[in-house]
Amino acid sequence: MRAQDSATAQTAKAVPVAPGTGRPATGRGSAARAGTLQAALGVTAFSLTFPATAWGLEGFGPWSLVAVRTVLAAVIAGGCLLALRVPLPGRRHWAGLAVVAAGVVLGFPMLTTLALQTSTTAHAAVVVGLLPLTTALFSALRVGTRPSRTFWVAAFAGAAVVIAFTVQQSGGALTSADAYLFGALLICAAGYTEGGRLARVMPGWQVIGWALALCLPLTVPVAAIALSYEPVRLTAHSVTGLLWVAAGSQFFGLVVWYRGMAAIGIPKASQLQLAQPLLTLVWSVLLLGEHLTPAAPLTAAAVLVCIAVTQRARG
Repeated sequence: MRAQDSATAQTAKAVPVAPGTGRPATGRGSAARAGTLQAALGVTAFSLTFPATAWGLEGFGPWSLVAVRTVLAAVIAGGCLLALRVPLPGRRHWAGLAVVAAGVVLGFPMLTTLALQTSTTAHAAVVVGLLPLTTALFSALRVGTRPSRTFWVAAFAGAAVVIAFTVQQSGGALTSADAYLFGALLICAAGYTEGGRLARVMPGWQVIGWALALCLPLTVPVAAIALSYEPVRLTAHSVTGLLWVAAGSQFFGLVVWYRGMAAIGIPKASQLQLAQPLLTLVWSVLLLGEHLTPAAPLTAAAVLVCIAVTQRARG
């Protein structure tokens, strides 16, 4: 019996344990894989945002589209919060939720919607190509993360590839929409960083849920005013686009995105977004009839290499 107990103890000793958890370290690998999958689902949902917005603009004005999508998403989120009787966040979290609301709920949708009135989805994808790098920079400043040199080299390389490809797709010309896109880039990166930080202390769906609820006193009257001034033409495209940007992009996508960021870290999750412009261009071909150049497969391969490097680089 003593020999058997000794063998059992040695076996238990040989199993690595995750620091501070008391669980086998293999659980950390499973959590990381789950976090990567959730972040990838968020990227997929976000990649449909621009084509869905283009559809929505066929029947709604820009202010109406953004205000109504936010109200609908807030209704979904508020229903979940009420049904599960989620208590109000602590007072210390409200400032962070306000940053999420300003950046992700209001700022990015509004600025990109205004940009898409005069810009193609391919050109607008430039902002998404820069977003991973900007989010990593905001994370380094706000959260104190310090990724490795390899991480930064791969991140800059991936961003450069995506920018070159998307600018080439738009003919290399800069438009008046670039000011909107640049502003959207900065404000969304701040919202992503703050949301990723909050998702470490509360479930990701609650982060976006409370941020949406925080905007209701503003978005409800704005929606009413905008709908009274901007013409509305309900079509299959406009309704589908509105429903997707509300339920898919504004709620579901952000829920899984914040959960993924909390699991694998803000810098690594942000680099998965390097694939988002390419996915957006694919949807643009299938849904909007836009055309891609033969450079797309090569760019996709280069971006995937950069993503693989950033995911393996340790900060």
